Amino acid sequence: MVTTATIISDLGEFDVRAGPGTGQGDGLWLDRDEAAAATGWALRPEGLCRGDVCVPVPRDRDAAFAADDKVNIAAFWDLLGMPAAHSRNGDVWALGETADNRTASLRSLDAPDFTLPDLHGVAHSLSDYRGKKVLLATWASW
Repeated sequence: MVTTATIISDLGEFDVRAGPGTGQGDGLWLDRDEAAAATGWALRPEGLCRGDVCVPVPRDRDAAFAADDKVNIAAFWDLLGMPAAHSRNGDVWALGETADNRTASLRSLDAPDFTLPDLHGVAHSLSDYRGKKVLLATWASW
């Protein structure tokens, strides 16, 4: 039985306490606070919500999504049609975006925001230069 798991989502990397059933099949049971922190989706009476967007949990599938203040994020990701992958024993989960969302991001030609230090250790965010021309030079050894 998995008691901790690492979740990688669009919000970052999170170490969470996983509930019973995680790692067995495709379940990722998290308490409501950890689910909200790792995914941005909060369990409310109207369903799972992120900002102003709420997705009602189908009544015939309630037990598959929520029980005892726990949320099955893997089942919710499946409902949204978003990809989720996990390690063999369920201790690492990657929660992806839909192909439509990724395509829209690529077509927008907007680079995702990031922050890196310069040679003097001063942090610079790409968003600080919004509206200005910026040259990004990258390099990798592989």
